Amino acid sequence: MGSVHPFPASKAAGAQTGFDRAEIMRITDLYGRMVAAGFWKDYAIDFGRDAASFWAFRRTAERPEYKIEKRPALRGKQGMWALIGENGQILKRGHELGPILAPIERRLLKLVSG
Repeated sequence: MGSVHPFPASKAAGAQTGFDRAEIMRITDLYGRMVAAGFWKDYAIDFGRDAASFWAFRRTAERPEYKIEKRPALRGKQGMWALIGENGQILKRGHELGPILAPIERRLLKLVSG
């Protein structure tokens, strides 16, 4: 039998921060609901060495309305998740994704009179 070698063989393998399946599913579910409600039109994802980011845009040619960022280096300090606003201000930071997405999800709530 032969041996199995990783492809591509590089020193940078594993140096990238990313979202796991549950995290990206939660974020894209919110994105889909915001698109259906007419709030967002486009998105971008960046996987860097220190952080993974998801940007949500109202229109393609604008600045992102929100940036959802995962920075594992801050896990033991102030929390690895951050919700960053349009002007770069940190709106919310925490250890779990759910509370970080809560301010955005509140926009989807509608008052129903019966």
